[in-house]
Amino acid sequence: MKKITQLICTALIGGLAFSAQAGPRLDKIQESQTLRVGTPGDYRPFAMKTDQGYEGHDIDVIEAMANELGLTVEYIPTSWPNLMNDLQADKFDIAVGGITRNPARMAKVEMLPGYAPFGKVALARASEKNKYQSVEDLNQSSVHVIKNPGGTNEIFVLENLKNAQVSTHPHNAEIPALIAEGKGDIMITETYEALHYSKTNPQLAALFIEEPLTPKNFLGFMLPTDDADYLRMMQFIWNLMDEREILETAEDKWLQ
Repeated sequence: MKKITQLICTALIGGLAFSAQAGPRLDKIQESQTLRVGTPGDYRPFAMKTDQGYEGHDIDVIEAMANELGLTVEYIPTSWPNLMNDLQADKFDIAVGGITRNPARMAKVEMLPGYAPFGKVALARASEKNKYQSVEDLNQSSVHVIKNPGGTNEIFVLENLKNAQVSTHPHNAEIPALIAEGKGDIMITETYEALHYSKTNPQLAALFIEEPLTPKNFLGFMLPTDDADYLRMMQFIWNLMDEREILETAEDKWLQ
């Protein structure tokens, strides 16, 4: 309770400074009362476009952050190949939706603290799950791997599965069904997405969950680096969400 009180006091003091001389992005956000959120919207359970809008772990968290700031969220569609370019072109103020924290991204943008520890895993048909016990088993000319362009999953496939038959499908959310239908054998993805699809479709199995194909990594919200005031405010709000257990609630709802 004492820590939360200290955080709120910091916010009040910081708010006075921001109103006096906020950076250009924070000024624009405050004036419009709108936070522009970019997301590919195709990565369950973090952010998924539905007929009713968007849903998922990251959607719950960013909505809570915007509400704390008194802002309305405007969702801006993007894609994994264009995610970095769109953020740097000022098409949105923050990107969410299951974005991996890595050195290549951190060299160009800022990312909020990591959450949802994961590793690269595979999604396969349940009837064939025993065929794949290692990367070597995946990296065979008889194995058809379907990848989504533009993200770290594609990078893993291109670097580690050079002997496999590799095809590209532009819509990430459609690949699990293609695997289940036998139009491909393997999808490389992350822990939580594989678990989600294996739970909702008994034809699918999540492989390498206990021992992922890569070392543990984390996801993070991605921000431009053009306004130090904006970055400090968003870091503060993220910490506040953590202190108020908003992050824990979202994790319990979407990631368990």
